[in-house]
Amino acid sequence: MSIPPLPAIMIEPVVRATLLEDLGRAGDLTTDSIVPADALTRCALMARQPGVVAGLDFALMAFRLIDPGIECHVERPDGSRLKPGDLIATVSGPARGILTGERTALNFLSHLSGVASATRGIADAIAGTKAQVCCTRKTMPGLRAAQKYAVRVGGGSNHRFGLDDAVLIKDNHVAIAGGVKNAVERARAGVGHLVKIELEVDTLDQLAEALALGVDAVLLDNMGPDMLREAVGMVAGRAITEASGRIRPETARPIAESGVDLMSVGWLTHSAAVLDIGLDHLG
Repeated sequence: MSIPPLPAIMIEPVVRATLLEDLGRAGDLTTDSIVPADALTRCALMARQPGVVAGLDFALMAFRLIDPGIECHVERPDGSRLKPGDLIATVSGPARGILTGERTALNFLSHLSGVASATRGIADAIAGTKAQVCCTRKTMPGLRAAQKYAVRVGGGSNHRFGLDDAVLIKDNHVAIAGGVKNAVERARAGVGHLVKIELEVDTLDQLAEALALGVDAVLLDNMGPDMLREAVGMVAGRAITEASGRIRPETARPIAESGVDLMSVGWLTHSAAVLDIGLDHLG
């Protein structure tokens, strides 16, 4: 499925801020000293390891913000599977602009491709089950929309984007509210009719209480496949079931086969390894 790109108005501010951080107070001293102002060049964004590309719009925006005269040609758009040596895109035009924008472009492209690749690894591991891999709010500051986009590109889905688009009642909420019933009833009274309520549970007894209260979704935290299977049986379609807790590609399949609807994985956004992508000079 083709994933709609993020609007440029969402991409430009974060790329601009990153470039300004890099340029500091004096600009690119190295490039401006060495490269003639009228020099032209052509470079290639190349994959150096297998994965899934994501974040091209961020990378190309970096070059264009530095110099609108830089031309970009995409060979493998976001969502493409990569193998080492694959050409992702070419950039050509003023050499100073390309070199100055290089690091920012690669930072975005390598990181977001890493997020998409990690997501794809789990999505492939659970293929054929009904479960979907999804991300969490454990995102890097300022990059939430970008990282959640990369998860979609990698074949995953998004959990809530922030504190304002759904209710997720966790153990500390329950403790302060004085119990699950109090927490759920207060949440239901405090939000609109379109806002879903999810409750985190650690035991089957807590799950039974959640189902009695009619929550929309249950977060089954740190349960093994056998307990998850029992939990899914208890729910019997009355709520969305979401498994969480240290899910890796090698552990994902048994969890998915328990019958859960979703598998939330925080490390996809807070610590996925970058995908090795380089900018190679073509002449």
